[in-house]
Amino acid sequence: MSTAPEPDHAPAPESEPAAEPAPEPAAVPDTVPDTVPDTVPADVDVRALVDPATVRRAPRYKGFFVVGVVAGLVLGLAFGLYLLSTFEPGRDQELGKPGVWLTVTVLGTTALTTLLAGLVASVVDRRSVRRRDANRSV
Repeated sequence: MSTAPEPDHAPAPESEPAAEPAPEPAAVPDTVPDTVPDTVPADVDVRALVDPATVRRAPRYKGFFVVGVVAGLVLGLAFGLYLLSTFEPGRDQELGKPGVWLTVTVLGTTALTTLLAGLVASVVDRRSVRRRDANRSV
């Protein structure tokens, strides 16, 4: 068994000046203070601090994407089976592997509906931001 020859390691030329050592970093304390500032209360009632009128109602993207995937699978399966049922061997070109056609149709439809669901979620999110900003300026 042969091994590749090791590359030649040439020493660095001596004409270059040596690099200056980096300055030492500032000293960082090893301990964290045991006291908590007086401005942070121990028990905070969130309901007293948050005004429900200013809470942003943002959509949950995961839910939109799940609905897009499920709708795509159902619509793609229905559309693919419809296309396969309308196939006539005498009229149309030969369909070698109908399962591949169905799979590609389902995957394409699922990708399309998932992207559309993401677009809808993005539009709903933008509307919630505008609505919040409009309420804040009043």
